[in-house]
Amino acid sequence: MARYTGPVCKLCRREGEKLFLKGSRCLSAKCSFEKRSYAPGQHGINQRVKLSEYGIQLREKQKVKRIYGVLESQFKNYYVKATRQKGVSGENLLKILESRLDNVVYRLGFAPSRKAARQLVLHRHFLVNGRLTNIPSYLLKPGDVIEVREKSRKLNVIHESMKRVKDDTMLPWLKLDKAKMRGEFLDVPNREDIPVQVQENLIIELYSK
Repeated sequence: MARYTGPVCKLCRREGEKLFLKGSRCLSAKCSFEKRSYAPGQHGINQRVKLSEYGIQLREKQKVKRIYGVLESQFKNYYVKATRQKGVSGENLLKILESRLDNVVYRLGFAPSRKAARQLVLHRHFLVNGRLTNIPSYLLKPGDVIEVREKSRKLNVIHESMKRVKDDTMLPWLKLDKAKMRGEFLDVPNREDIPVQVQENLIIELYSK
């Protein structure tokens, strides 16, 4: 299964903002972006480039891909699916990405980052509706129940991650039962309920050319 395996912090530096790809590390003094907020590379610190319209659209697409950990071919498939659905294509695209199993595992607090969530799913630590599911890109449907597998409930990475979750910060389209280590995907989220600061319309404009 293809995935990005290079330096993660360089992705934040390339986009010029924190993408929170390494969980709690991004909130600590160890965050590379805090030390070097300029673009990576030999000339990054002196780089002063005015982006064209195409460049702005491209950067927005790259940013969303990196936030959700999706490579180009799969991302374009999501775009095609989003344009075929009713409603605003850009919003549909974000809704599809938010419905991925690895993203929901992260949103529920079972993993410190989407990258960690992807690994936990691949290593068969979660059940969906009582069935073992190890496909990070699995798209959840309203009413689906996600729970930590019985044999995995003592994993330190999951317990440490769940400490950051507060009942009053849980997203309205998710439900979490900490005691049972179980969550529910209540519904596909509305755009205003997705806490991602991106301009998804620029991505649609880019692909529409």
